[in-house]
Amino acid sequence: MPRGKQMEAHRNLSCVITGANRGLGLEFARQLSARGDQVTATARKCEQAVLLKALSVRLETLDVADGDSIAAFAGRMKGVPIDVLINNAGIGNAGKDLAQLDFDELARYFRVNSIGPLRVTQALFDNLLSGKHRRVVHITSEMGSIAENTSGGYYGYRAGKTALNSFNRTLALELAPQRFTCVVIHPGWVKTDMGGNEAPLTVEESVAGMLRVIDRLTPDQNGRFLDFLGQDIAW
Repeated sequence: MPRGKQMEAHRNLSCVITGANRGLGLEFARQLSARGDQVTATARKCEQAVLLKALSVRLETLDVADGDSIAAFAGRMKGVPIDVLINNAGIGNAGKDLAQLDFDELARYFRVNSIGPLRVTQALFDNLLSGKHRRVVHITSEMGSIAENTSGGYYGYRAGKTALNSFNRTLALELAPQRFTCVVIHPGWVKTDMGGNEAPLTVEESVAGMLRVIDRLTPDQNGRFLDFLGQDIAW
């Protein structure tokens, strides 16, 4: 396909982004809306999403750790086709050692970073089924790779992302016959509230890279663990 037609094929998409009030989610909303896609962006507290309100997006309240919030959001989205779902909402901070682990906090990491994306995908399944591309993208982390864990720490964040990666692999296998492409993408080490100022990538660079990967996804990449350049990461 000529480059111009290929680029055109990835415009006017219906996209949903969770956790879009700041960082990567906000930049996804900014870049997708700027290129002409129809964007539904979610935030837990819409009244605080000042920068998001300035964009040409549909703003919706959603707490991915709250089943009632997810059900209400799905109800408001009833009948809206979704081409691309970007499960971006997540939490993370410095991990503790074994003696300091707070197990209620640990459970929260799983509710938000692992179970939340799966519940959102389930709730929006009919919307995705009626979409043109049927792409589900989970924003994960290289820290969820067991093979790459050579420094330890970050119990909750690492395990939550590892669980998300496993959920995605199973989801990809189940939905492949219905022409879904489900992937987990590591955004790189990015200058965000979570990544810190020492990170080498800006949110603009990371999101631009991830969108290139998302736009070019093919069925043979279903179930893969990719980075923002499209390279495979070891499980």
